[in-house]
Amino acid sequence: MKNIIQFSLAVASTLLSLTTWGQNVDFDKDNFPKHQKEAFKRAKKEFEKGLDLYLEGPQQYKNVLRHLRIAHEFNPNNAEVNFVIGECIMIVEEKKDAIPFLEKAFSLDPNIDPDIDYYLARAYHYNEEWDKAIDWYQKQIDLLKSRRNKKNFEEVTAEIENCQHSIQQCNNGKILVKNPVRIFVDNMGATLNSPYPEFGSIVSADESTMIFTSRRPGSTGSKTVNEAKAMKKDLGEQDYMEDIYITYKDANGNWGTPQNIGKPINDDGHDATVYLSSDAQSMIFYRSDKHGGGLYTSELKGDKWTKPKNLGKNINTDYHETTASYSPDKKTLYFVSDKPDDNYGGHDIFVSQWNEKKERWGEAKNLGPTINTKYDEEGVFIHPDGETMYFSSKGHNSMGEYDIFYSKLVNGKWSKPVNMGYPVNGADNDVFLVMSADKRTGYYSSVHKDGYGSRDLYLITFLGAEKEVISNTEDNLLASLVMPISEKVIEPTVQVSQSKTTIVKGIVIDAVTRKPVEAKIVLTDNKQNKEVATFTSNSATGKFLLSLPSGRNYGIAVENPNYLFHSENFDIPDTALYQQVYKEIRLKNISVGTKIVLKNIFFDTDKATLRDESIPELKRLLELLNEVPSMKIEIGGHTDSVGSDSYNQGLSQRRAQAVVKYLTTNGINASRLTSKGYGEKEPIATNDTDKGRQENRRTEFKILSK
Repeated sequence: MKNIIQFSLAVASTLLSLTTWGQNVDFDKDNFPKHQKEAFKRAKKEFEKGLDLYLEGPQQYKNVLRHLRIAHEFNPNNAEVNFVIGECIMIVEEKKDAIPFLEKAFSLDPNIDPDIDYYLARAYHYNEEWDKAIDWYQKQIDLLKSRRNKKNFEEVTAEIENCQHSIQQCNNGKILVKNPVRIFVDNMGATLNSPYPEFGSIVSADESTMIFTSRRPGSTGSKTVNEAKAMKKDLGEQDYMEDIYITYKDANGNWGTPQNIGKPINDDGHDATVYLSSDAQSMIFYRSDKHGGGLYTSELKGDKWTKPKNLGKNINTDYHETTASYSPDKKTLYFVSDKPDDNYGGHDIFVSQWNEKKERWGEAKNLGPTINTKYDEEGVFIHPDGETMYFSSKGHNSMGEYDIFYSKLVNGKWSKPVNMGYPVNGADNDVFLVMSADKRTGYYSSVHKDGYGSRDLYLITFLGAEKEVISNTEDNLLASLVMPISEKVIEPTVQVSQSKTTIVKGIVIDAVTRKPVEAKIVLTDNKQNKEVATFTSNSATGKFLLSLPSGRNYGIAVENPNYLFHSENFDIPDTALYQQVYKEIRLKNISVGTKIVLKNIFFDTDKATLRDESIPELKRLLELLNEVPSMKIEIGGHTDSVGSDSYNQGLSQRRAQAVVKYLTTNGINASRLTSKGYGEKEPIATNDTDKGRQENRRTEFKILSK
């Protein structure tokens, strides 16, 4: 302790004497008083050790700073120490903190490094001092032009273009900060964040499950934390191996303690999050492998993740594939790669379609110049609405490094990207944004002074435009929004979200035992008579979640070989905004007397004419009757109470007969079928509301014998 105090006093004395000097002070013993001989030796040793490590490259910059900061305490007027500290901070710490060191280096020796102008420009840029940055970029351009010759003409020209692009980014920043978006940015707290880097948060559509990447101690494959320190530490980056962690939100809305997701997802190398499906039942992740790294997928079966599967040669190449995202139906894959074929520059976003026959991803195609630029694109994420893509780019009208943009899918083409604005974006890297299904919140990683260590996980809350003071009449309109959600999704009177998505979540159980059931959930576009996607409820919990973009009439069939199928209908107008619907689906066994409502049978108004949207449901009934050839059923027609008893009775009878006719026309023996019209006699809901009357207008089948 005595030696430390003596050294600190010596440093303080030296600082006092050197602050009056206005020139560069080399680490030469003749520049310092003799009574500081020991302090000088220690400082010079740190200085030389720091410079030796500096020559090894950026992987050692954290260690460089540790040594050179000690040297800087003794001699703050050395241009080289200040410059190298500034450069290292730009790489491994908060970049704007490099400004005082770079300024000091320049003031002591303007020629300390050929690119000192550029480093100052970048530091001012990161600190959003736009005009200062522009001035220094211009100085660097002038210097580069004076260097240009035939030998390095192309290299210097590229550097000039880079500075010119940075000037344009600064001009973009000046515009964007004048019109900030209304958001809150909150650190997600010490439960999730650690003194080590956390990033790549991916979240289920209902925001109940989060998976993220961390470089904290205890990587998979390490028996103990001490062994992790000894064996699993990535010495190049001075951090532990990337591992994937999972956490769940409790009933109070708080995230639980993250758990290492373990094997088979995490292995002894780097494993990093990429994409989580809306229902949190499948994910894509990055894994380092013998080819340098690639994208893998895994499914959650019960409470276990399946063995990772390589996405295949049309996706993974010998180049760098980093992020990816499925479309809501999982039949289209968007991913980022720097492969040179069909590339606009750096990392681009590519797209591939699932080949059903070959059961693999098809040939990847570049998404095109509307999205991709000659600069890097990264962090692609397709929103559950199926029509919004979020990604980061160093091009377009970015304000520095990566900015986050969004694009809309209109008539099969992606629109011109829109910058998400300031302060979502700043002058530093803004990347890997994942948006919630209602588009009110976003998750990403960043570096802020309120952080717990390196990169932390942050929550963005989008507030939207400021609202005007509302009148009592408007209050009544808002109050009406708390009415229960119906399956016929109606556009809210007051727009509270820009997302056009309905989240259907729930549980599939045995109707008698109430135990969870693993069931196949088939999603159909009724109007197009086309299967949209197939999902599976979790075998351990029975839980499922579907993300339904607005603008379709969806038929949902829940199937298990040991049960009768169950159907649901969601007719969602194109104007419908975000909401959640919960369903408890009780599957019934094939037993005499069981009744099943066919929710996707549709008739023309006041007629018995089957509409085309009924075909998928009728085909499922045909399949059931063919699978159980001895089964006999009754088709029952039901109406609401509007109209006379006799009219309703006749209409329900004709509709039941129409279904029977379809079945017999398609090969079912008439002796197995009975039709009966019940009119309004057996309501299953009130006839006093539109929703109730809609439920009462139905077609059922009842098992008579099996």
